[in-house]
Formats: sequence, structure tokens, C-alpha cells
Amino acid sequence: MMAVPREIVGTAGLGRRPQLSDEVATYIRELIMSGQVRQGEFLRLEKVASDLGISATPVREALLSLRGEGFVHLEPRRGFVVASLSRQDVEDLFFVQASIAAELAARSAERISPGDLDELEGLQEGMAKAAEGNDVDAIEDHNHRFHRVLNVAADSPKLTWMLGTVVRYAPRRFYGTIQGWIEASLEDHRIILAALRAKDADAARKAMHEHIVHAGDLLVSHLEDQGFWRKAS
Repeated sequence: MMAVPREIVGTAGLGRRPQLSDEVATYIRELIMSGQVRQGEFLRLEKVASDLGISATPVREALLSLRGEGFVHLEPRRGFVVASLSRQDVEDLFFVQASIAAELAARSAERISPGDLDELEGLQEGMAKAAEGNDVDAIEDHNHRFHRVLNVAADSPKLTWMLGTVVRYAPRRFYGTIQGWIEASLEDHRIILAALRAKDADAARKAMHEHIVHAGDLLVSHLEDQGFWRKAS
């Protein structure tokens, strides 16, 4: 069963918003990247629209966008089908994300303000408390805000924009369900924070790169456990 994000369901008049198709594309992209829908499965417009409580038009627009990204392809007279997603594809996406995020972390280490450091500390504490209460939504929200504050502190808007383009392929709303991700993120964040406090750009770069690659490895393991990739016969 598809998990429907809060951002889409139950919002009056949302169908009139021009960015709705982008939100639907994010939703479907995350379904694919988290393994909830798989290679060869058809994505029926009416079914997705019904699940999200919206019309079919933004769903079609989203699927056409995802077709351009290579996530789905269109079979004549049959509809949109999920394209193949290899282990290497997932690893490559996280490699690119790690490379850009690492450079932003290094720049942040040199430029971050005491106020930003305090905010990061607070977000880290909030994430830890949310983990104690097993509040997955709060964990993911604190994690997202942690990275946003850090990236903005780098004062490199073009590089931050490039990272945002890559990050949209990562299943943000499903990380909390991946075994080991919460614990790994809390520990990785502590190492990143220590590097930022020390204003050690090299250490921050290394810590962030390892953090993102680690997240990618956990996602790959999660997909493998689900049998996402068939073993070669």
C-alpha cells in the first residue's frame, strides 16, 4: 500500500497550486527509491490520483517529468511503468550527493556563525529526543533542518542549489523506516558538529562525505533485504 505524504492529502484547494505536479513527482520518486514500487510495475494515473485525493492531471504531469528523468517510461496504450533502477544507480546518486555536501560542509566550517552552531546543536538534541520517542516524522524533520542550516552557512547558493537538485532523488520521508539510519545519523551528526566547532574544513568534508555515503549504503541494504534486485541466475 502506498504511503501518502501529509503535504498532499487533506489540503483544501491544493489542486489549484502550480507546484502540485512537482510534489506528486517527489512522492512517486520516493516510492521508487524506497522500493515501495518496483521495476516493471505500472503506475496507474487514476489509482495514484485517488490515493492522493487529487485529479489525474497533476499526476500525468508528474509522470511525464519522471519519464524525462528516467524513472518511468511510457508504454503505448498501456501507461507508465517503473524503469529499472540498479544498485549502481543508487550508489551513483549518493556519491554525487556526498561530493557536493562534503564541499558545502568544508565551506561551512570556515564560515559558520556561533548562532548557526547553536541552532545545529539544538536540532541535534531535538532529533535525539524524537528518536527516544520513536517519532519518525520529527526525526526526519530535524534531520532535514540540520542539513539545511549547515548548507546555508556555506554561503554558496549555486552549489546549494545543485545539491538540492540531487537530493530530490533521495527518499527523505522514508529514511526513518530504514534499519540503522536513525542511529547512524545521530552519530554521524556528532562527528560533523565536532568538525564545525573546531573550524576544521578537512574534517568536516570527510565527515559529511562518509555520512552521505553511509546513508546510501543503508538504503542499498534496505532494498536488498526487500528483494528489490533479483540475484543473477
